Amino acid sequence: MHATVLGDGASGRAAAELLRREGASVTVLDGDDPWPGGACDLVVASPGVPLDHPWQVAARAQGVRVVSELQLGAERWRAAGGRMLAVTGSKGKSSVVKFVADTLCRAGSPAVPCGNYGRPLCDVCLEHLPAKAPLPWAVVEVSSFQMETTDLPRGTFVAAALLNLQEDHLDRHGTREAYHALKRRLLASAACAFDFSGVAADGVDAADRALLAGGYFDNPVLLPNGAAAGALRRAASLADAAIAAGAAAFVPLPHRMAQVCERDGVRYIDDSKATSIAALCAGVRMVAALARSSGPCCRLIAGGLAKGDNPKNAIPLLQSRVKKVYLIGRCAQQLREAWSGNVPCEMCGTLESAVAAARRDAVRGEIVLLSPGTASFDQFKNYSERGDAFAALAKEGMQR
Repeated sequence: MHATVLGDGASGRAAAELLRREGASVTVLDGDDPWPGGACDLVVASPGVPLDHPWQVAARAQGVRVVSELQLGAERWRAAGGRMLAVTGSKGKSSVVKFVADTLCRAGSPAVPCGNYGRPLCDVCLEHLPAKAPLPWAVVEVSSFQMETTDLPRGTFVAAALLNLQEDHLDRHGTREAYHALKRRLLASAACAFDFSGVAADGVDAADRALLAGGYFDNPVLLPNGAAAGALRRAASLADAAIAAGAAAFVPLPHRMAQVCERDGVRYIDDSKATSIAALCAGVRMVAALARSSGPCCRLIAGGLAKGDNPKNAIPLLQSRVKKVYLIGRCAQQLREAWSGNVPCEMCGTLESAVAAARRDAVRGEIVLLSPGTASFDQFKNYSERGDAFAALAKEGMQR
């Protein structure tokens, strides 16, 4: 068999190595590589290669089957008897995947977080297949990018959860409806499907609230995600006592509402992972809950590389919860035009200038929040680098 892998990032490299191990001849395309033509039996697309990319267009014109790296790994894992849980949604996927995997491991059921978070599923296959021991659970984060070229039969996943549906990635998918349809498609490949996309905090039942009490997910924004994690773990045969223990022990991922310091009575919170307007809104709501305030208490740093979602969706929260916005990055002017009639906005350009301006203005009891609502690639390598830079600037000059 000859296969062509589209993309030479982590997903593409893992897919290519897995296929070579199986005896396939593999061509890897990256950057400006031309479509090679010639005979090809299978094309594996990395998440960063969209449906309208010339490589994908050429493959389909030749009648070649195109699958995602996720599908390639899932087919191999399932064929070897491996069990999988899947998570998708607009916000909070990685935290839920980590929560589920951590709890399974604590309860004595080995589990590997993978997919869009952590390691590609094909990389997990490379480590564990052919199986020499019982396979761990694969807890898979699934993105809309991956679902463009994924079509798995029902029962591939023991269970799958859809966390929420907001507006995101319109620069790639075109419409909100197309984006949501890709998310929902995952549920059809699971033996047991949990749709939490319409569940608000007050819709989480008392039993699940009790299991999550006092932990990271015990707040009005994240309660439904915590309940979804509980549903997946019950599908994996975990008892409620193990779920409660996992909630108490859970350590969240970095750059998700992480307090980096407090100085002069002002808290600085890194939510750099908030790369959509919907995620920005969730961050502002969580700050209001942390501050136990019914009025404006937040000085928000926002901006970067816009993803096509509508910044006006944030206006009600900005009006009620934000004292001032400090704008950075390529889309700063776009955000200013959308928001300046509803909340004070200051054009700062860089993160360094924004942190300095927010420190100048903030008073005791307020929170300076980095929740950009955008991608980071205009000024930073990724959201992690952006969050680390914010933390360093927030702590600058503090005694160690």
